[in-house]
Amino acid sequence: MLLLAVDTATPAVTVALHDGGSVLAAESQVDARRHGELLLPAVDRVLAEAGLALADVTDLVVGVGPGPYTGLRVGLVTAAAFGSTLGVPVHGLCTLDGLAYAAGLDEPFVVATDARRKEVYWARYADSRTRLTEPAVDRPADIAGELAGLPAVGAGGTLYPEAFPDARGPEHQSAAALASLAAERLGDGGGGDAFLPPLPLYLRRPDAQVPKNYKVVTPK
Repeated sequence: MLLLAVDTATPAVTVALHDGGSVLAAESQVDARRHGELLLPAVDRVLAEAGLALADVTDLVVGVGPGPYTGLRVGLVTAAAFGSTLGVPVHGLCTLDGLAYAAGLDEPFVVATDARRKEVYWARYADSRTRLTEPAVDRPADIAGELAGLPAVGAGGTLYPEAFPDARGPEHQSAAALASLAAERLGDGGGGDAFLPPLPLYLRRPDAQVPKNYKVVTPK
């Protein structure tokens, strides 16, 4: 087994290789505006560090979000292209699950990431491997009462301390954690709801919209 994991659903452009037993190489860069520019060079560097080639990869793992429209699709399209070229499966995982796994908590908590527009993407967890709710997007003040007393993992806790007073790390997504979670699930058989389709989990419409009632200037 050689897993290549990528995630661009958050400001972190993150890549990792996992051989089924441990992480062989990983890299993360936090830059919310350069996902497309940073991802492929990061893949090349991670492969080179491990002394392996893309052709050695047996499985692709990709974070499906939730996340902003443009950044999220960079990782998904890249994973789909690699999977098609190599003829290997592409496994989707919720980005929030990767953050939860990296946190390693054995108590109830919440993962919250920045959704912009003064909102967060969030979900509740029983522990680092067990998500209790479907991902959602809300204003922190609207869910503060519901989540009162729970530790908060992810950038949402840092950005909105009044709603998440017990903020904890990690703040950013890690493909190393995503790959480790995927390897664990594949080792357990990878059946049932172990993985999601490698499709974007947006939760809301993109900011860019086609103008309404625009004037046609081309000849008919």
